[in-house]
Amino acid sequence: MTPPMTTIASGTDTLTRDALTVLQPGFPGTTAPDWLLRRLGEGLASVGLFGRNIASPEQLAALTAQLRTERDDVLVAIDEEGGDVTRLEVRTGSSFPGNHALGAVDDVSLTLEVAAELGRRLAACGVNLNWAPSADVNSNPANPVIGVRSFGADPALVARHTAAYVTGLQSAGVAACTKHFPGHGDTAVDSHHALPRIDAAAAVLTERELTPFRAAIAAGTRAVMSAHILVPALDPARPATLSPRILTALLRDELGYDGLIVTDGMEMQAVAATYGIERGSVLAIAAGADAICVGGGLADDDTVRRLRDALVTAVRSGELPEERLADAARRVRALARWTATGEGRPAPGPAAEDHAARTPSPDGGGVRADVGLIAARRALRLTGDEVFTPLVDPPFVASLTPVANIAVGDETPWGVAAELVRLLPGTRTEGFTGADAGHAALAAAGERRIVAVVRDEHRHAWMGAALDVLLAARPDTVVVEMGVPQAPPRGALHIATHGAARVCGRAAAEVVAAGPHG
Repeated sequence: MTPPMTTIASGTDTLTRDALTVLQPGFPGTTAPDWLLRRLGEGLASVGLFGRNIASPEQLAALTAQLRTERDDVLVAIDEEGGDVTRLEVRTGSSFPGNHALGAVDDVSLTLEVAAELGRRLAACGVNLNWAPSADVNSNPANPVIGVRSFGADPALVARHTAAYVTGLQSAGVAACTKHFPGHGDTAVDSHHALPRIDAAAAVLTERELTPFRAAIAAGTRAVMSAHILVPALDPARPATLSPRILTALLRDELGYDGLIVTDGMEMQAVAATYGIERGSVLAIAAGADAICVGGGLADDDTVRRLRDALVTAVRSGELPEERLADAARRVRALARWTATGEGRPAPGPAAEDHAARTPSPDGGGVRADVGLIAARRALRLTGDEVFTPLVDPPFVASLTPVANIAVGDETPWGVAAELVRLLPGTRTEGFTGADAGHAALAAAGERRIVAVVRDEHRHAWMGAALDVLLAARPDTVVVEMGVPQAPPRGALHIATHGAARVCGRAAAEVVAAGPHG
């Protein structure tokens, strides 16, 4: 039984510094609060950034420079997957189409180039650790949290694109954090809300879930993020984040991974609701994790203090071996050294060098700044019964809008309406949801041509019913699917974008207003 929590005096002793070093907290605001700067001076080595911390690239660069006045090798982490999950462009939508679009194109050189350009933009803002890519194999079409964040449902495809993404991102000096180990693709529950469970056999997990992580490790990923999922074939008692069998025996010993292991957000209900963040953090470090990510919803000094004290108390009580905490802190500092000095950083491999030589940018940097739009255009899949005639009159855009998952958030715009307004001024738009969405959209559209925008139609019965109503009354309706295209394509033209990023909307709008690219 754990002894009662005691308050640990702030200080510079090795144990206290190590306990701070393994934390990756978030914080509010677009400048660093005083408590965070003070904790950096006391041993904190990492911070996590979210959309709330970012107003512009210039502001972000100033923020990271402020952090480095307190600690020049601080790890500044961000959840910037591109596509639906973006923090750099949280209020406008991403300039990159996301993993599912890249998987649909299936050009690993393009994936490498996209990741290198994303890494260049992060590095220019002072960010040096990206909680990406998602290496999850989206084998369950009903998955509510992964979906277009995955390269696809085929393990070999996911593996080769995961490796290319890691190579591209790290060629820019930004550490990749491949996630969500051992694989979050075969879940029907969002771990932000509850604990998902994967009941696949060990042999299936080995060939499906683990294949992309082996590829990421071979590509040299500097970090791996654990998943808050229960996988009974690997550990029937504890979720992966808290499991020595999964983090140490499997990831470290069997797969031979020697880099940093980061937890998914400890405030997520899959762990917090059952173990609490203090107890969960102790168990995670004991299981083999090296860095505790917390701050998506908890972002204050009290949280940092409570987690630090929990770790110190666990060491003093004998529950957490001091050498395990010291080893975790050492790995954090090693990655900080890698990002700050390039120590041990490999030169770009032949694939990266060859790719850079073949895809020069206007400034000679080896990648194209508009590579995200190029990728989004290539990812489009068009289906129709006859040759589509582009629209010349402004349409009515009916957005059939599902509830966004927490990883994506609802503050990031999506769809094609904004781009169609630009291309066809006078375009009108409205969002609809629920059982009466189809009839409401018909009434609002009037005589205008309808462009119906959906996201994962196959997961939302009401959305399919709304399309039934629209297409029965208006068979010339254009349908744009911006999620995983599992439902049969229908409409005068069906455009599958394989993602809902801003560039995906632009690519689709270009087809609607001007026709397919040659």
